[in-house]
Amino acid sequence: MIVVDTNILAYLFLPSEFGKLAVEARRLDELWVAPALWRSEFRNVLIHYVRSGNITLAQARDCQAAAAALMAGRDQAVDGNEVMALAAETGCSTYDCEYAALARRARVALVTMDRRLLHAFPGTAVALRDFCKQKKR
Repeated sequence: MIVVDTNILAYLFLPSEFGKLAVEARRLDELWVAPALWRSEFRNVLIHYVRSGNITLAQARDCQAAAAALMAGRDQAVDGNEVMALAAETGCSTYDCEYAALARRARVALVTMDRRLLHAFPGTAVALRDFCKQKKR
């Protein structure tokens, strides 16, 4: 099991330079979890792709449905007090700290490409590329 942030989900479903790595990560560990916040963040990424002309609204809806199916039952609650404490300690947003709090509580990796998270949570957050390399060993 791993915690994935919204960007990793986006790489899996949307055209990007990291799409192949996201597919590889999914093959290496199929149990992905995230805080419920991922849904709103994912919709925001989708609408950005729509507005920039990279996908249609219909494609965005299909991506949203596919991501929801993948993550069905894998939305996890987080402790709000822990999230705020982590945000105060690290300077990261509370949104980002939801992912870190979940990974810490579950004692699993937070797979991300967010530099700020990687820097703030070196024992928890791991870059997508590094995760794939580690799991292949």
